[in-house]
Amino acid sequence: MKKLIFTFYVLLLCNSTYAQDSLNIDFEILKEKEAVGWSSFGNKEYNIVYDTAISQNGVTSASIEGNGNTDEFRVLTYTIPADFGGKKIKLTGYLKTENIVNGWAGLWMRIDPDISIDNMESRKVQGTTDWKKYEVELETNNNATSISFGGLIVGTGKIWVDNFNITVDGKPLDQAPEKELDKEFDKGSKISIDLSQKNQIENLTLLGRIWGFLKYYHPEVGKGNFNWDYELFRILPDYQKAKSNTDRDKILSNWIDNLGTVKICKKCKPLDENAVLKPNLSWITDGNLSKDLSGKLQFITQNRHQGNHYYIDMVRGVGNPEFKNENPYANMPYPDDGFRLLSVYKYWNMINYFFPYKHIMDKDWNESLKENIPPFINAKNELEYELAALKMIADIKDTHANLWGGQDKINEILGDNYPNFHVSFIENKLVIDNFYNEDNAKNGLKIGDIITRINGKKVEDIVRDNHDFYPASNQPTRLRDFSFNLLRTTSDSISIEIENNGNKLIKAIPVYNKKDIAGFYKWYTKDENISSFKLLKNNIGYVSLKNIKNKDVDKIKKEFKDTKGIIIDIRNYPSAFMPFTLGSFFTSSKTPFVKFTTGNIDYPGEFTFGDNLYIPSKRKTYQGKVIVLVNEISQSAAEYTAMAFRAGDNVSIIGSTTAGADGNVSTIYLPGGLRTMISGIGVYYPDGTPTQRVGIVPDIEVKPTIKGLIEGRDELIEKAIEIIDDAKIIPINAKD
Repeated sequence: MKKLIFTFYVLLLCNSTYAQDSLNIDFEILKEKEAVGWSSFGNKEYNIVYDTAISQNGVTSASIEGNGNTDEFRVLTYTIPADFGGKKIKLTGYLKTENIVNGWAGLWMRIDPDISIDNMESRKVQGTTDWKKYEVELETNNNATSISFGGLIVGTGKIWVDNFNITVDGKPLDQAPEKELDKEFDKGSKISIDLSQKNQIENLTLLGRIWGFLKYYHPEVGKGNFNWDYELFRILPDYQKAKSNTDRDKILSNWIDNLGTVKICKKCKPLDENAVLKPNLSWITDGNLSKDLSGKLQFITQNRHQGNHYYIDMVRGVGNPEFKNENPYANMPYPDDGFRLLSVYKYWNMINYFFPYKHIMDKDWNESLKENIPPFINAKNELEYELAALKMIADIKDTHANLWGGQDKINEILGDNYPNFHVSFIENKLVIDNFYNEDNAKNGLKIGDIITRINGKKVEDIVRDNHDFYPASNQPTRLRDFSFNLLRTTSDSISIEIENNGNKLIKAIPVYNKKDIAGFYKWYTKDENISSFKLLKNNIGYVSLKNIKNKDVDKIKKEFKDTKGIIIDIRNYPSAFMPFTLGSFFTSSKTPFVKFTTGNIDYPGEFTFGDNLYIPSKRKTYQGKVIVLVNEISQSAAEYTAMAFRAGDNVSIIGSTTAGADGNVSTIYLPGGLRTMISGIGVYYPDGTPTQRVGIVPDIEVKPTIKGLIEGRDELIEKAIEIIDDAKIIPINAKD
């Protein structure tokens, strides 16, 4: 039963909460025959009534009646915020039962986030009983955010519950102590760091490793018993004064001792031999640490925190990391030395233990911590701090990663003014490929013009000089993102050098604020007024996922079932989830198309493969040829969809390599109100072939040309039509 209540935790958090002076825990406040603030979960066949004929106190009680087996249940729940302190919370209430024969009843209480729970399963109330007082008492801590409680019934019978009361450390709820909040460094770390001191960078690198290791491995830190950010500031003053490695290691060893006793962990499992990634903890035993310090770190590894963790969780049903209880310190636009060091430590360790693609970076992440400490500490203002963060983020080579929030000084420098035309890299040249507003396109420019210089500087030099500040999984995607920023400015105009048919011309081009440019985002947003599918010549269907709706799928299957072929255009971001609904139209049998790696909060740094995921067959399999179009704009959900369609019987993918960033994203907050993301799960083909950084490699590579652009042709669609016209399809007998 505990597992059942845990499963419905998300539902509990959706309940309304009320100020303590307006609690309705005795069911006396009714609205349309429902008790205000109360809700329920479990088997909906059980009947819930707010009974005004039977009560223990006042005029109303709540009853639950049902006829279920021993694994069916119904729970009444009420949630209040845990905005108070204390060590023990006691719930008392009265319970009356009738004919509970194959199950049990009880009161229940849960303190979240997953701190403690009791549902009286060990004290099963059965049979027929009159009103009787029961109590549930739980230990709590300063990390509690909400308290949920109520009554429950499992199996067959009927219960009434009434007259709930909550006390904290033996006192009424309204007399509960205030929460003890650690506010010592709310206004600053009071830390100054001098990197010129001997061995300072090496020592700070070691501290960052140990700080992150303890954050995710030490049981007492995992319980949330420390403000781990502020503990860093408490050790730094003495740590920076260490005169030798012996002094340094003694300070670290004492720090660990002060965190509390680490008990033997009987449920800690060894590393999975088949793990795709394993935590790199060799630094603990490489001989650079004292025997005492190394031994303590090894012991913590073997007896590490298990279960719910204050700082990390895995999103249920997906498995990507959820970085919890991370203060963004948004009130510090330019954090001081201590908080900037904290920023490096936070990000490095999050990637080190919970990024599924750490092994395919260009740089060794083990060296990255030492490399990034100086630029963070030496940052003289908000802009330099943001640039240091962006460069470190770019090192993980993940197109999902970027930098948002903070003072946004980078975007302030780039500006919000743009010319009236759109550009992209075609044949490795920056080319005008469209105009936002044809009426304003009177600067002697035309589609197909090549821009070779911007404000006197060669385009290739700008790309080279700024390469390290563009997080991207591969170069085509980096150039995609470059093209958006190259012509941004804070000025009223921009100078460009144009090349066309061998002629060069320098022009001053007016620019406009993006909010004044009609259609500025049309390349990335769906158009509700355009159908997602149409019939092309030669009896070929065309489907764009940019505007697709779930309701379109049945129409597509019906109208295109007898076509020669279908072109699926995913040079966009799908507006609806299509892998299974439309993907099953192309498969004649249940077919694997993907498998994932996920991290492990019980052994941080370990990633293992899950089972293959399959595209089902819907029996009525499409008989024609299917061509899927992709390019560098195809990212994340688009790539996942392309993988699903590729599992079909007569499917080919054409175009160019995609963005190489697949998998559900996880958000990371850093001091200064900075925000970034990572691809949170590893995405692979069933045979283990990776997709991250590689992208979805097309079966036939087709890239647009400048000549085709000038002629107004879509060369990928032309190639798709050619392939379908030439295809010889062998009919497929649909299978179960």
